[in-house]
Amino acid sequence: MINEEKVILMTKLASYESQRGKKDIAIIHYFRNDYIGFQVLKSTIAATISFLALFGIYVLYHFEELMQDIYKMDLLEFGKDIVILYLCVVGAYGVVSYIVSASRYNRAKKSLKNYYSSLKKLAGMYDK
Repeated sequence: MINEEKVILMTKLASYESQRGKKDIAIIHYFRNDYIGFQVLKSTIAATISFLALFGIYVLYHFEELMQDIYKMDLLEFGKDIVILYLCVVGAYGVVSYIVSASRYNRAKKSLKNYYSSLKKLAGMYDK
């Protein structure tokens, strides 16, 4: 005789395993601080590349103005402004990345905890 409760539980577990379970297991293989640090590092590198690309586009777009004013402007002040803007952008991006990756890790941990409790429940059904 087919136990409908077992079939429903097994279907939910299989659905979780095939969709979010793989991602959650990959996340949980890291320690919390290692996962968050790695994600922040990746986002910092991406933010640096994006900032450099956008700064390059800005320089190319305003190239004529920059060349005309290069002897008039204070290059040290201009460089300091660019570095401050870069640090603000990367800092904000890093904070957002930290928050997002911490919430992903906590959500994955909670989901896997529910998954393992459902597996224990299913194992208990087989023991009966």
